Amino acid sequence: MIAGIAVIVLLVAFIEWLRSSIFDKTNLPDDLKALIIAVAEAFIATMGYIFLFRAYDRRRIYELSAATFIENAFKGFSTGIILQALFILIIYLAGTFLVLNVNPVSTMASPFAFALTAGFVAEIIIIGIVFRLLEEQTGTVTALLIFIILFAALHINVKGATFVSVGATAMQAGFMLPAAYVFSRNLWLPVFIHFGWDFAEPGIFGGINPSTSIAQGLLTSKIDGNSLLTGGESGPQGSLPSLMLCLLLGIIFLLLAKRKNNVIIPRWR
Repeated sequence: MIAGIAVIVLLVAFIEWLRSSIFDKTNLPDDLKALIIAVAEAFIATMGYIFLFRAYDRRRIYELSAATFIENAFKGFSTGIILQALFILIIYLAGTFLVLNVNPVSTMASPFAFALTAGFVAEIIIIGIVFRLLEEQTGTVTALLIFIILFAALHINVKGATFVSVGATAMQAGFMLPAAYVFSRNLWLPVFIHFGWDFAEPGIFGGINPSTSIAQGLLTSKIDGNSLLTGGESGPQGSLPSLMLCLLLGIIFLLLAKRKNNVIIPRWR
């Protein structure tokens, strides 16, 4: 686990070094540079995982199979966008979402690049390495419980954190995304759910995403109202609807995984 995390982090750090030493000195547009770096980081993280665990485990890396890429990428990206759209719809119906301006499509380039890197690098490390190896040793249920507690603990002291926003984060990153992996036994699905999620929130709907400083997307919007519905400083992903919908989707993934016999029983049992 430690070796896997170190390899991916070092590879991504190498791309970041190339950015600062070469790309930032070119005359390319900032959005184009961001997209090139994002694609490079996503590619090198994927290839690093495949080559490392192919050598270490001496097996084919089925969880990143090219044959399953298109189907799971489409399902995952669509799911991430639809979830964010549902959060915004609930906020809109409550009368607290207002579109101030529609910006050029080109403004989505920066959020797209950020989301691409976040989806690939984060989920390859978190799900592909940490959760997968933890699940092999402790079983699916125990690994999920550990992840839920871990993500809740990591976000307790985040600026503007509330009981609901911490619970929503725990359900998203600690339950729904690992459950998507258990269901599909494929990393493309959680990677692209995260990708679509992080792209849609600021890039399409103009919502707050606490993990990025992106200021503009397709829509410039104003979100006011009760923080239970809007997420407050945490953005729509930290709202009560987010918590409930991600919990529901995670349960659905687990039920489908059980039907497919994808749930791992602990070795001690």
